[in-house]
Amino acid sequence: MDIRKKILLKQIGAKIAYYRTLRDLKQEELAKLARISQSVLSRIESGKYNDTLSVPMLLDIADGLQIDMALLVSFNEVEKSMWWQPLSVRDSEDKHFNNLESDENTSE
Repeated sequence: MDIRKKILLKQIGAKIAYYRTLRDLKQEELAKLARISQSVLSRIESGKYNDTLSVPMLLDIADGLQIDMALLVSFNEVEKSMWWQPLSVRDSEDKHFNNLESDENTSE
């Protein structure tokens, strides 16, 4: 699976965990509502589920959360930018940015 798909699945999983937490649900409770096992939900939330995450499964999870499935699969520009820019480039940009900030702080 390519890196963009991995990142996308991690973002979907993070959104599921976020909305589950907002609903004050435990993984066991949401898993039961979505008719999946707690271990499957755990792997989905951590982004470690394989690339066979299906639309029907997402619909069941969204129904369990009482939200529109679109909330799980829509992303803002910052989130989308993670799909296209390799992590190594972002890491080097972050390091460069942090170096610039520390240079500014030491020159004052």
